[in-house]
Amino acid sequence: MTIPNLSETMSAKLSEPFGSYTAIMRGYAQAHPDKIALRDENGDLAWAELIGLVERLAARLVETGLERGQSVAILGSSSIPYALVFLAAVRAGGVAAPLTTSASPQQLAGMAADSGARHLFIDAKKSAELGPDFMGELIKVPLEDVGTWMATPGALAPDFDPAPGDPFNIIYSSGTTGIPKGIVHSHQMRWRQFGATAQSYLAAGLEVRSLASTPLYSNTTMVAFLAPLLSGGTVRIMGKFDCARWLDHAAGDRATVTMLVPVQYQRLMDHPGFDDHDLSSLAMKYCTSAPFSAELKAQVLKRMPGGLVEIYSMTEGGVVCLLSAHEFPDKLHTVGRPAPGSEMKVLDDDDREVPPGTPGNLVGRSQTMMSGYKNRPDKTAEAQWTDPATGDVWMRMGDIGRVDEQGFVELVGRAKDMIISGGFNIYPSDLESELEREEDVAEAAVVGIDSPRWGETPVGFVVLKSGARNPDAVMEAVNARLGKTQRLSALHRIDEMPRSHIGKLLKTELREEAQRRAG
Repeated sequence: MTIPNLSETMSAKLSEPFGSYTAIMRGYAQAHPDKIALRDENGDLAWAELIGLVERLAARLVETGLERGQSVAILGSSSIPYALVFLAAVRAGGVAAPLTTSASPQQLAGMAADSGARHLFIDAKKSAELGPDFMGELIKVPLEDVGTWMATPGALAPDFDPAPGDPFNIIYSSGTTGIPKGIVHSHQMRWRQFGATAQSYLAAGLEVRSLASTPLYSNTTMVAFLAPLLSGGTVRIMGKFDCARWLDHAAGDRATVTMLVPVQYQRLMDHPGFDDHDLSSLAMKYCTSAPFSAELKAQVLKRMPGGLVEIYSMTEGGVVCLLSAHEFPDKLHTVGRPAPGSEMKVLDDDDREVPPGTPGNLVGRSQTMMSGYKNRPDKTAEAQWTDPATGDVWMRMGDIGRVDEQGFVELVGRAKDMIISGGFNIYPSDLESELEREEDVAEAAVVGIDSPRWGETPVGFVVLKSGARNPDAVMEAVNARLGKTQRLSALHRIDEMPRSHIGKLLKTELREEAQRRAG
């Protein structure tokens, strides 16, 4: 089978309303068995080898009791063995359940129990950290030993023909307290989500060499993992992100596709060796998961080749907005417009639509929405909004935003982060923008804390540049430009902003710190 015929054949399959990931991947293994499918720090895996190992792992999972729809828990750093277990769980008719490595032991045990997993694949580092007795009721397999644990060479797993509603994976939310909620994605959702992306690569004749540098337990990473595999490409899986290694891999592999979160883009822009690497092969760069400032987007467009697409959505689904930053350089302050098949409304606090240009609570729907939270119908209901006029179900995005006259969406802030002071709504992003206008300020964040007089009052945190004025002087300059109801009551210097594993600013921690400093 020639590559052009392969592209046409696979493109036709990917255009169908529903299909099987495994069947698509098997087709690539037959067409180009020796092409590299996966890479990590320890070596490469060709497409024929990939499919053979996935079959053997899937067969062993079924032999050891995995049932259709049952989860397979995975805990550790991203690697080829991790990817194999993820794909084998899906191939066997199970559900991939990657667990967040930064979670506490209690949270990890809670997630594993919530998922209903029978198996836990865990790497040596996490196993040593958690101890031999951790989750002893599960079948525990060291990720480093999957090669000896799997079934014998040539073994095939029993046939599994996925139905659209069958669960594909569970992604656990990154809550800082309690047991994170398990977000269930179906086979249909993942097919719709990444089939079109893979098809676009094939149509463009792009040789996909993807650099996946965020963890495999994050939904963010699926753009750089699942979509490239559906296009028959090569995926480089990085463990811990490091600027120098990322640049070496991007240049050495001639990477064409990558997904990075904003903090990673910023670190690359600041890296002294950035301009010494040839990144000319990059065709498409993606970004999601955290606010991406207009200034940083402009830097990336100027210094990194290829297109830049910001994706705004949630792991739960809802509206998907896309900003092709290279096509709309005057809209970098937005997250783009709803993608085809996505819809969005802006509602007030009484769930009534607001006029264009008015800030409100964003709700959205699309073809790529979660099936629900695992074992939590109450939380699923809380996350949804039902249109009383049509009965259609939408997802509450948790953000406050406004839509301009061209349909571009500008985020004002998180709904839970909005500050209500003296009866007035204060949007932290407005204050953060003013702080970052000061030449002394490298980064800013604003939170609300309790105030006996006003209900809540805004407090800022800043990372200051070398030789900066003191925070009081910065606050005085900023407050002079703000309305009386917006003014900061305090501004604190901080060495580094607290962030999650994928770069999300942890405002809960800042709020607790602000409250502590206020006494």
